[in-house]
Amino acid sequence: MSVVEQHPHQDRGVTPDAFAELTDRYRPELLAYCYRMLGSLHDSEDVVQDTYLRAWRYFDRFEGRSSVRLWLYRIATTTCLNALRSRKRRPLPSGLSAPSETGATALPAPESETPWLQPAPDSILYASAADPGVVVPLRDSVRLAFVAALQHLSARQRAVLVLRDVLGWKAKEVAQILETSTTAVNSALQRARTQLSAAGPTQDRLTEPAEPELRALVTRYVTAFEHADIAGLADLLRADVELEMPPIAVWFTGRDAVCEFLGRVVLRTPGQWRAIPARANGDPAVVLYERTPDGAYRAQSLDILSLIGGRIARIVAFLDHRLIEAFGFPSEIAASDFQGDDFPAPMVST
Repeated sequence: MSVVEQHPHQDRGVTPDAFAELTDRYRPELLAYCYRMLGSLHDSEDVVQDTYLRAWRYFDRFEGRSSVRLWLYRIATTTCLNALRSRKRRPLPSGLSAPSETGATALPAPESETPWLQPAPDSILYASAADPGVVVPLRDSVRLAFVAALQHLSARQRAVLVLRDVLGWKAKEVAQILETSTTAVNSALQRARTQLSAAGPTQDRLTEPAEPELRALVTRYVTAFEHADIAGLADLLRADVELEMPPIAVWFTGRDAVCEFLGRVVLRTPGQWRAIPARANGDPAVVLYERTPDGAYRAQSLDILSLIGGRIARIVAFLDHRLIEAFGFPSEIAASDFQGDDFPAPMVST
């Protein structure tokens, strides 16, 4: 059921089809905007849905003094700001504690009460950027490091910085969206830039390998997991690699510690894992499936790989099957669906 079909009895001088024609084209970019604001794919989808409900309900108040796009951003921003008043910052484990430098560290129970930062598939984040020339500059603005750094800003600073520096809105337009002055917008932007810089690096990758090299690296990562090949995995990692696994608060730094932990806890038996390449937050990703006692493979982890100099500098393994399903992957795959080194074609669409 579409948004407008939920209120067909209200007469606002525009038909549902006309409303959809005016507004639907902006839904993908609004979803990407709300994700940057909230750090949650699930919350972003709810906020965008609420934005369109409000837009339809109050469309009779839209007087055409601004563009429909600006009006929708105004509603979406207000909805995000209201949501953030009652929600905590969404961190990654690296934002809460110091790393462990030994792979022998015991893992604590998952912290399910912490509102962890969530990833988002490239298919959503770039849905409104059909031009490849637009996609490349957008990548740094959706990377996990940048979205995590945004969490350190106040809600209004976050909105100003994303609208001005990421999306390129003019100060006057942002003032309209936030119902404030251009002076207040410029002041908030300066404070946001300063605070964002103090929060730490916002880019995980300094150089990007060409597509063939990138595919080859992901294939080697997949092969290492499927064959429990610690030595092969170590060849892909930087010496200062980091490994995070939300909702587990412990995280590891250093190639030796990461490999020790993975060899001790994860990569113990060849054939225990199968993997499918994906894309998330502008980076390569891998969905990992673990073999069950009955021979099927159950989704366990979405690993996002950040690269520096052609090697893996950071692995963020999201241990949440609900996120994997949100990326369009099934929660379980029969062993018969994997044929040798081939992956099920429908699963690679993200």
